Amino acid sequence: MAISKQRKEEVQAQYADWVKRSEAVILVEYSGSNMKSIDAIRAKIRETGGEFHIVKNTLARRVFADNGMDVPADYLVKSTAVSFAFKDPASTAKALTDAIKGNEFVKVKGGLMGGKSLSPAQVKALSDMPPLPVMRATLLGVLQAPAGKLVRTLAEPARGLAAVIKAHSESAQASA
Repeated sequence: MAISKQRKEEVQAQYADWVKRSEAVILVEYSGSNMKSIDAIRAKIRETGGEFHIVKNTLARRVFADNGMDVPADYLVKSTAVSFAFKDPASTAKALTDAIKGNEFVKVKGGLMGGKSLSPAQVKALSDMPPLPVMRATLLGVLQAPAGKLVRTLAEPARGLAAVIKAHSESAQASA
């Protein structure tokens, strides 16, 4: 069913807002899928701070072009749904791949991150990455390890001296 020009402009503005706010965009083909499974995918994506929407290919193509994103032509054919990752691309990709497991009607076409296109294999690799909080904790641990070791190394001579003084005072008390 055709939609009015005003409605197209509204939809295009909404797509543009989602694209500008997202850190990554994952495109999915959903041919033959029912609304119950689409809603389940939406719920999983929203848990990670993202959005999952069915889009019109021509309007999405215009929005991507307006935002300087080069989308391969085969990504915007047939039925297309888009997952927008607003907070953590890895968590959103993981939630999406988990939600579509066992659903032969839904498959990843590819994605966009940082203005570059991602193949389905790259989206899968992104989903295998740990979530952002885990990555931050790992990085913080790596950064703190040398500082902790330095503090222990600097404190060791003083600790050794204190142990010698304590042993000497205990031996002086025992002999007295």
